[in-house]
Amino acid sequence: MEKFTPATQDSDKNWINNYRMGGYLLFACGLINLRYQWGEGDVAMRSATIFIPGALIIGATFNSGALKILARREVKFLLAAVGVLLAAFAVTN
Repeated sequence: MEKFTPATQDSDKNWINNYRMGGYLLFACGLINLRYQWGEGDVAMRSATIFIPGALIIGATFNSGALKILARREVKFLLAAVGVLLAAFAVTN
C-alpha cells in the first residue's frame, strides 16, 4: 500500500487543475476571438471550435466518471496536443 504524504496528494490533484486551466484558456480565447472578429463571415463557427472544447473540458473535470478517463496517460497526452493546436488556431485565426 502506498503511503500518501501531503506533497503527493497535492501533485495527484495538479492534473485536474491543469485540465481546468487549459479549458479556461480555450474558453476565454474562443470568446475573445468571437468579440474581436465579430462581423466576419464564419466567426461564430471558428470561435465555437475553440470555446466549446474548452467548456467540455471544464465540465468533465467536475464529473467523477469523466475523471477516470481524463486520468489516463494517453488521454492526457492527446488532450494536451489538441489543446496546444486549438490555442495556436485561436492565436493565428
